[in-house]
Amino acid sequence: MFEAIQGIEGDPIVYLNSEYLPLSKAGVSVLDRGFIFGDGIYEVVPVYYQHPFRMQEHLDRLERSLAKIEITPPFSRQQWQALIAALLARQPERDHAMVYIQITRGVAKRDHAFPVPPVKPTVFAMVSPMKPPGEVLRAQGVRAVSMQDMRWLHCDIKSVSLLGNVLAKQTAIDAGVDEVIQFRDDFMTEGAACNVWMVEGGTVFGAPIDNQVLEGIRYGLFQELCEQSELPFKLEPLSRERVMRADELLVSSATREVLPVVELDAKPVGAGKPGPVFARLRQAYDDCVKQLRSKEVSL
Repeated sequence: MFEAIQGIEGDPIVYLNSEYLPLSKAGVSVLDRGFIFGDGIYEVVPVYYQHPFRMQEHLDRLERSLAKIEITPPFSRQQWQALIAALLARQPERDHAMVYIQITRGVAKRDHAFPVPPVKPTVFAMVSPMKPPGEVLRAQGVRAVSMQDMRWLHCDIKSVSLLGNVLAKQTAIDAGVDEVIQFRDDFMTEGAACNVWMVEGGTVFGAPIDNQVLEGIRYGLFQELCEQSELPFKLEPLSRERVMRADELLVSSATREVLPVVELDAKPVGAGKPGPVFARLRQAYDDCVKQLRSKEVSL
């Protein structure tokens, strides 16, 4: 039906609307509201040693996003877990993988208003290999530039409408760096596709949880890791001035885990190298992942 997709090896089995089929055979209507309007949400779950990482927290966020755009969850928690297990069982690489789930409002006549009566949501899911950050990247850190946050005001929804994030990522690429740190009204929000953390005086700070940031799963995880590492943790508005003179800056996401930002706007962050707080949180993160190795797998 379709040619092989660039960057995806082989023809992995995916899930689409009650059917497991090769990715090359999967397709949706051009009238799907996800395609026409970006009317849908998604979720990304990392997998370590065949275990979805913090699965319940990801399902919590998926359900929050669905509720905010008024789509009834198509599956129960148990059904989502069974779907993910079935997909993982069909993949050759399950030790380091990434589960992608997308739900749109479904196929309907093109009209901005919600379909009446509601149509059946489109449900798509796939598993892709995931390469965690290597030792070189951890040791060298990433470089970033600052930019004005030009996205919409519902960043708390994990929406498939990602043009703002795409343009932010391209800003980083065009600047020859790895990431952007966005500011709205001179206060830090997040990166192109990651949360950003500031270290000041030994305390880890993050932006408040509101409509201007996506509550990354690492919000809860970072708080837990800080408690384990005996590091103070606070969420509060962070001005550009404070961020620019931070002792350390960190970024976190499902696929990038936690990485240090060593340069912002061509100026060193702190000492210009990964700092001691990053080292403690990195170790705590690794320990958390390693615990999954000994857990029983029930696919």
